[in-house]
Amino acid sequence: MSDVTKIIQKWHASFKKGTDFDSWGQLVEAIDEYHILARQLQKEVQSTNSHDFSEDQKKTIGKLSTCLEMRCASLQNAQSEEEFKLEDLKKLEPIIKNILTHNKDFPFDVQPVPLRKILAPGEEENLELEEEEDTAAGAGSPESFPSRVPAMQGTLLPRLPSEPGMTLLTLKIEKIGLKDAGQCIDPYMTVSVKDLNGVDVNPVQDTPVATRKEDTYIHFNIDVEIQKHVEKLPKGAAIFFEFKHYKPKKRFTSTKCFAFMEMDEIKPGPIVIELYKKPTDFKRKKLHLLTKKPLYLHLHQTLHKD
Repeated sequence: MSDVTKIIQKWHASFKKGTDFDSWGQLVEAIDEYHILARQLQKEVQSTNSHDFSEDQKKTIGKLSTCLEMRCASLQNAQSEEEFKLEDLKKLEPIIKNILTHNKDFPFDVQPVPLRKILAPGEEENLELEEEEDTAAGAGSPESFPSRVPAMQGTLLPRLPSEPGMTLLTLKIEKIGLKDAGQCIDPYMTVSVKDLNGVDVNPVQDTPVATRKEDTYIHFNIDVEIQKHVEKLPKGAAIFFEFKHYKPKKRFTSTKCFAFMEMDEIKPGPIVIELYKKPTDFKRKKLHLLTKKPLYLHLHQTLHKD
């Protein structure tokens, strides 16, 4: 069996797993599976070392990724005007299963997700340094780095089911203060919960892109549901907020700054936290304030106890 056939079989199995979860009403699991597959498909589209897919096949793969993201958006937002139904998604199963022989028009009028690079911690600093050293020679081309599907729609997850005696935390990201707020393109937040060693405790979530900017503020007003009961969070854990924005000249999404909240700060009501310079230090060892100006991340906490 060829490598390409194995990859297509793996994609199809993941697609089937996601739609099965979706059919059974296991929405958190379905969203996770769809996101994983969407990112695998997008990685193939952006790869320069492609597995012998033609340009037309790559376009179809990109459109499949877009449809998976659209289904996630529908599941995350029941009030979404542009709902993408499960039965629509299931129409794509023969395409993903037979991508090499598919020669019909794509059933939905969608565009592949734009090619944007979202870099792992540390990679963007290397890239920026290389570009400054040798812009003319095109050093540090974004194509040489791993990619992720951008967070135009976000990857937020629904609230967990309540458990007797357990507490769930909803964090409303209200706004962030930045001196160049108006110049940030497609800004969004990546929210994660890390233990003392910087290891993920929860699924990482991206907010949708914020569209409202006012003076030195970017307004989000977006609820993020922490995916573990507060009582089950490990001692010394922290909730991180990474502010990201798109740099068109360099064609990648960059982390501008970050903030974090520790467990003893979890209490109902508003909270204002300081912003730190990148790269994000998940172990909280070497922290440097972003600015001396009074600019912060504004949050509001709601605790749900059954």
